[in-house]
Amino acid sequence: MGLHDISDLPFAWDSLDDLTATAKAHPGGLINLSMGTPVDPTPDVVRHALEAASNAPGYPLTAGTPALRQSVADWFARRRGVPDLDPAAVVPTIGSKELVGLLPALLHLGPGDVVVHPAVAYPTYVAGIRAAGATPLAAHDVADWAGRDDVRMVWVNSPGNPTGRVLDVAALRAVVEAARAIGAVVVSDECYAELAWDTPSGSVPSILDPRVCGGSHEGLLAAYSLSKQSNIAGYRAAFLAGDRALVTDLTQTRKHLGLIVPAPVQAAMTAALSDDEHVAVQRDLYGARREALAAAVVAAGLVVDDSEAGLYLWVAAPDGRSGLQVAQWFAERGLLTTPGYLYGDDRHTRVALTSTDAQIADAVSRLTQA
Repeated sequence: MGLHDISDLPFAWDSLDDLTATAKAHPGGLINLSMGTPVDPTPDVVRHALEAASNAPGYPLTAGTPALRQSVADWFARRRGVPDLDPAAVVPTIGSKELVGLLPALLHLGPGDVVVHPAVAYPTYVAGIRAAGATPLAAHDVADWAGRDDVRMVWVNSPGNPTGRVLDVAALRAVVEAARAIGAVVVSDECYAELAWDTPSGSVPSILDPRVCGGSHEGLLAAYSLSKQSNIAGYRAAFLAGDRALVTDLTQTRKHLGLIVPAPVQAAMTAALSDDEHVAVQRDLYGARREALAAAVVAAGLVVDDSEAGLYLWVAAPDGRSGLQVAQWFAERGLLTTPGYLYGDDRHTRVALTSTDAQIADAVSRLTQA
């Protein structure tokens, strides 16, 4: 495995200084709608599990405890329509960003290998591809890369960040079939799957769904994070699951590198994945914030595209203003958002739902006055 220099890649949020200064100048102060950082309390069921496992003098298992791996398999069966996941085909990761950034290298990709990523996407995909020395290929659809024998890996992101777009079974199946035809691995980033809005809860299909993969997980990996559903971004708690051979190889490499999720966090993950109630409560909170904020955005003359799931509204102006101009318009009202050019889209700006009820109410008031 080799890691290549990516120090020349700008960190997206470092470019928001001007917008931040404008938003801070608002008489009511800045309301940060730019990042998907949870603000609600970590549920007691998760905190208690962490505390109970806090006496952890020994090294934890890189592969995850048997209880954690089983809880992941049970969660996939209960929540994602994947009845046959092998618990041995699961490995916990130190958050999902580490996973996204390191996975091409951990899969032994490098110079000469092409890795496909969504054309409008979280910038860490490109960072991870370049860090491995591979070549990123932005693609709108399967036709952009199908049949290419230099494509070794395909990133899928559904529900998407920043767009909130959900890929249906047919769309995911087309990706799987095209990738298998050229021997490429498909990795599906599904971190927002429990936060569905315009599609019924539990209906966001996984790449491991038998309707998508034909009952075989060969060449397929699904990534998931508990940060959003369980308010534990600070725990760095995520996992990868799917093809057992790939997971076994990845786990062996992670052992050598010391990429191990702490034992108390593994216990907290097990508790979080075994309890659906706190997830439903959090989804209701975000749903109410989304409904209020989306209505105010539309009333202010803007449009919300996609945004079928996840923690964001994908907002544009019907009069042709750029996403940066729309972000500036928000900033003048003290609302910091993330212009879409940071994700490869010049037309939209991303508006996060991750602020308190009081802050969302304040934001709605400012938009209504606008």
